[in-house]
Amino acid sequence: MSLRITPLTDPVDGPHSRRLAWLASDAGSLPLGTAFLRLFTDPGQRHLAELTLCVHPAERRRRVGSRLLDAAVATARDDARRRVVAQAEAGSPGDRFLAARGFRRVLTLRFSRLALAGADLTALAGIAARPHPGYRLVSWQGTVPDDLAPTFAAARRAMDDMPMDEADHTTVTWDVDRVRAAAAAVAQRGDLLHTVVAVDTGDGSVAGFTEIVVPGDGTGDGQHYGTGVLPEHRGHGLGRWMKAESIRQARGRHPRLGGLLTDTAEGNTHMRRINDALGYTPTHTTHQRQLDL
Repeated sequence: MSLRITPLTDPVDGPHSRRLAWLASDAGSLPLGTAFLRLFTDPGQRHLAELTLCVHPAERRRRVGSRLLDAAVATARDDARRRVVAQAEAGSPGDRFLAARGFRRVLTLRFSRLALAGADLTALAGIAARPHPGYRLVSWQGTVPDDLAPTFAAARRAMDDMPMDEADHTTVTWDVDRVRAAAAAVAQRGDLLHTVVAVDTGDGSVAGFTEIVVPGDGTGDGQHYGTGVLPEHRGHGLGRWMKAESIRQARGRHPRLGGLLTDTAEGNTHMRRINDALGYTPTHTTHQRQLDL
């Protein structure tokens, strides 16, 4: 089979990364597969590249994926990247392809879904209404209010020590501008960002947060974007408290929403227990794999 690999460039670079692409096509210019390579540009992440590779099922085992992979890895090396990461559903052809080409498994992610039609809203309301001395819940849609913005940005470090097995979980530095830019990106693509935080009543600072992104038309499934509690505030049940309130609000504001999706590292047993207790049902597992260059 005659195979051509054409390099492409994403026309818009992001504020924290740039992306390259390759198209595999046959002699008749029919597309056979694609590869995308995200090159992170933030300090502390410039050694890392993220690969997304897709080959049409009918074209597998014809070296389409191998040729695309070779192009992406060569570019990562030329750009002084030391690691390339990729993700595939456990046991899938993509997972086996990556393993056969030297990508070692560094993280297992468990995906779960909460069907909102069957959610126990009375129980959720009871959890959300339960007092937590020293804390109160605050919520908003879209961008964080100005008065909470500094401590909300600082609270993002709650994610820095989450269990990530052997994955290269680099620390991302958050500030108010980055928080606002992330909210703006969600809005620009037409989705809705909902945030619930636990506020320390002693000093008014954000102690923990949870976020949900909902499709703009309020249908389909929403996605949990992150839940974290600062180390100095752990042990008070804030994660379960915030998440129960966020689910309750999502159901109330978006009655046509079908469910909520979440993914959790296999080693994050604490968050997995919270999800199980709130009624989330496991759907599938993925492996994150890493190639050391």
